[in-house]
This record gives sequence, structure tokens and C-alpha cells, in this order.
Amino acid sequence: MAAVDVLIPTCGRPLGLAMLLTSLLGQTFRDFDVVVSDQTPAGEAYLQSKEIQTVCRALEWHGHKVKLLTHLPARGLAEQRQFLLDQSRAPYVHYLDDDVLLDPQTMARTMAVIRREGCGFVGCPATGLHLIHDVRPHEQNIELWTGPVRPEPFDEHWVPWDRHRVNNAANPLHLERKLVTNGVPVRYKVAWIGGANVLYDREKLLDVGGFSWWRRLPPEHAGEEVVVQFLLIRRYGGCGILPSGTYHLDLPTTVPDRRHNAVELFGDLLRDLEAAAEEPSTPEHEAAVTR
Repeated sequence: MAAVDVLIPTCGRPLGLAMLLTSLLGQTFRDFDVVVSDQTPAGEAYLQSKEIQTVCRALEWHGHKVKLLTHLPARGLAEQRQFLLDQSRAPYVHYLDDDVLLDPQTMARTMAVIRREGCGFVGCPATGLHLIHDVRPHEQNIELWTGPVRPEPFDEHWVPWDRHRVNNAANPLHLERKLVTNGVPVRYKVAWIGGANVLYDREKLLDVGGFSWWRRLPPEHAGEEVVVQFLLIRRYGGCGILPSGTYHLDLPTTVPDRRHNAVELFGDLLRDLEAAAEEPSTPEHEAAVTR
């Protein structure tokens, strides 16, 4: 079994998926397998295209198992992420969106940090290279971790929302130039890191419920990764790192309707977890859990 299962939700982005898979082929970290969940509407399945099949065969030639799965009907990103999580048995799961490109050292850096910190997740912000000349000093008030990454007391009344600004536009690249020396990763505090490139400790992710609450949301929703990261920060801690080594491909969004935000569930999910933790443990209860 590989140390990492790379989990890729995809829909209607054949070129983006092919570019992402190619950048996986070039990673200096090698101990990973790949699972792709495709929700492209029927009749547009592109997983059998020569481009994608070729790069998948190249990944397999280099020792990575690759699963290309069609998963329909589409029930929203939370359900698709949970479906991918259900396929995994590796100690770590690395969610990657199908519209990013990775530097060769990106996975190695994230793995080194999460193993050292023992936190819930390590994420890399995705940078829009077309905004490289858009310098925003007013959005670069980064909070660095100077000691070990630790849990933070997030709840529905306190989330440091302004932290997300450091991940906007090309801020990660501008901050990298200021803060990173000889490529040594810099850890920083986040409200959330998005879903484009995030490495999770799988057991910790399961411990906060993963994305199993997807039925509480309509199929058209956003913010599912934000909720999970809130819960993990509260219980285990989480961080972003620079260099991010992650670049947006500037493809059109596959979630144009963002009226329903999963963040609205945060308070309810937090109370559910707290209630579950307070339930008395009995032999009957333990037997029911293991069945």
C-alpha cells in the first residue's frame, strides 16, 4: 500500500486533468497511488482519451496504481469527495483539483511537513500566474507558525476570516520571495486553504466525519472543504505552506451556483461531534460501532 492516495474529482476538464496527471508524473515524492472520480455528463467521458490513457500508463510504469472511475449521478462536490475518500486505505489522502499544475517538489514538501507536525492537514494555495504583477501588500499580513502546529479554538462564533486574504491572487508567490530561504517550507496559519491542493491525515479526516454529511446539502453547493478544514483545525490543527508550488490553470469554474455554502453547517456539525464524544461507551455500543 502506498503512503498517499491522490484523490482527484473531475468534471469536463480533459486538458486540465491531463496536465495535472503529467505534473504528478514529475513529482520527486514517489510513494503514491491515484484515484480519479469523473462526473462528466454521459456521452462526454474522456477518461479513455489517448492523452489521459498515455499519462496514466506512464504513472503505472513508474509504479503508481491508477483508478479511473466514472461516478454518476453528480450529487455535489461533498459527495464526490466522500466517494473518493471511501476508495482510499492509505495513511494520507491528497486531494487535488483538476485545474492545477504542481512543481516537482510540491508533494515532498507537504509530506515532510505533515509527518513532522502530526496535524490534520497541510495545504498549498493555488496561485493565479496571470496576476503575478498584481502586488497587494494590504492582503499579505501572514501569520507564521513559530512553534509546532497546534489546534485552534474555531467555532461558529470565532473564525479568523481575514487569514484567507494571503491566498488571494499571486500573494503566495510574492510572500514566498520575502519569506522562503533555500526552498525550506514556511508554515502559516489559515482559516482555510481551499480544496485545490490539500494533504490530509486520513484517520484524522475520518475522525471529524470526512464529507459524510453531504446529504445535508443540495447538489449545487460550495465550501465543503472549508467546513472540513474548520473541524480539523479545531481538533488537530492545520497549516498552509510556502513555497506552494501550485498554479491555477484559469479554467472556468464547474460550480457557478454558489448560493448554498456548506459553511452554514459548521455549527451543527461541531455540535454533532461534541455530542458523539460525550456518548457513554458500553460493550453494546462498541459492538454496534464495529459491526
